[in-house]
Amino acid sequence: MGDQIRREAWLSRQVELSGEAKLRQDDWNVAAETAIEIDVNGVPLTVMMATPAELEDLAIGLAFTEGVVLDPSAIQAIAVDEFVDGIVVNLQIPAAAVNEQARRSRLLEGRAGCGLCGVDTLAAAMRRPVIPKNSPGAGPVDDSSLLHAFAQLPEHQPLNQLTRSVHAAAWCTIAGEIVAVREDVGRHNALDKLAGWLLTSGDTQTAGFVLVTSRLSFELVCKAAAMGASLLAAVSAPTSLALELAATAELPLACLGPGDAIVRFPS
Repeated sequence: MGDQIRREAWLSRQVELSGEAKLRQDDWNVAAETAIEIDVNGVPLTVMMATPAELEDLAIGLAFTEGVVLDPSAIQAIAVDEFVDGIVVNLQIPAAAVNEQARRSRLLEGRAGCGLCGVDTLAAAMRRPVIPKNSPGAGPVDDSSLLHAFAQLPEHQPLNQLTRSVHAAAWCTIAGEIVAVREDVGRHNALDKLAGWLLTSGDTQTAGFVLVTSRLSFELVCKAAAMGASLLAAVSAPTSLALELAATAELPLACLGPGDAIVRFPS
């Protein structure tokens, strides 16, 4: 998928704006939120609310970061079908490349803001991060590189510039240059889209780090670890569970502190 925003990713609505003690009417762009069903070989994996853009990336990334698709390169075809009630994305892949146990644990709905939706057991919810065997390994990311990436990010968020209501996940070089960005109403959806891009772009052998616009939640740690990221950075701080899982995955965390200082949480 390319970086161009699909038209259906946002809608135009008339709103009232206050200014100079009077109201005026204007058009406002709002992000689309659509029911997306992701299937593997025609069998539903999950249904979530997401922004209807880069859906192939979303399906690939979610299936991989949730441990359902073991080898994304084995995916033979991706079909995207739109219906009145939502969109269905089907991944066609040999059965040998599918983790059936992981698929069964994900057969529930997933809402845009929840990282636990779609799991049916406590063990599935508290899964431990898995570091890919082909990970290029951690590379040092200094403060100047992180600040450079943070400063660049707004100009790489075209959908958020239009709507002011979506999250972003960016893949950055160790030097802090942004290579790719994906946006979505859900923070973990944005990261899954980025994972899907990474898995199909051929950049999985190049060291890099992930930058997200949300808090550092535990599910983002698991997904970034599965992507082989050298570091996960966010605009706000991690939770205690995120810190615990990051230590397990040996994944350094960082966020912006007071005065745009870089706050680090070593693994």
